[in-house]
Amino acid sequence: MNKSQKSRLQKAIADSGYCSRRRAEELIREGVVTVNDKVAELGQSVTSGDKITIHDKPLTGSAAKIYIALNKPKGYTCTNRRFKGEKNIFDLVDIDERLFVVGRLDKNSRGLVVLTNDGSFAQKMSHPRYHHEKIYEVTVNSPGPTLSRQAPPVAKASKEVWAKDVVNCLTKGIMNDGDFLVAKKATYLGNNKFRAILTEGKKRQLRRMFAALGLEVTDLIRTQIGKIKLGNLKEGEWKEIDKAA
Repeated sequence: MNKSQKSRLQKAIADSGYCSRRRAEELIREGVVTVNDKVAELGQSVTSGDKITIHDKPLTGSAAKIYIALNKPKGYTCTNRRFKGEKNIFDLVDIDERLFVVGRLDKNSRGLVVLTNDGSFAQKMSHPRYHHEKIYEVTVNSPGPTLSRQAPPVAKASKEVWAKDVVNCLTKGIMNDGDFLVAKKATYLGNNKFRAILTEGKKRQLRRMFAALGLEVTDLIRTQIGKIKLGNLKEGEWKEIDKAA
């Protein structure tokens, strides 16, 4: 951004790598951000010539952008906060830059997460309005009771009928604790395994959906976020990628 080019303040903060755009908006609302020694207002425009401070510390210039694909193993948390005795995905990445997690996974899930210091990119990849697809493979325990009035009892029905019923429930949507949870697409892969595509990632969404159907998730792996694929990356390993990958 040159001196004459204007940008929203929260975007400028995110682009610097300080935090995500959402967190930048929170900081502005809290009154801890100043522009040219005046308390900032949400949505105001700034240029590179403006003096921006957060908690009385100057905002540094934009850092080189980093984009990392990581194959998260089970047992690791996806948070910038550290808790005693817990394994954290940032223990696996030997980089000093402050990074954001794109597409958090719960502790017992595994697979692709993206790490970056590009706040705008993290926002666009994470926010549901951009409709970035996230693809998962989910293994559940053996079929339980019938899932809909139309389906015959599982004990008397073929596995195909049971699987079709599960897929229909996932794609039509399920109410759970006041949330409407729905998969954009779902397919049965055999051996109690389903592939599901989500365009928004509510907390523990797939686990909650299968639980509502009386099914326990025994394994959950994410294989893709947008155009970024897990590929043959081994568990616990990471690699730098092009953000357009």
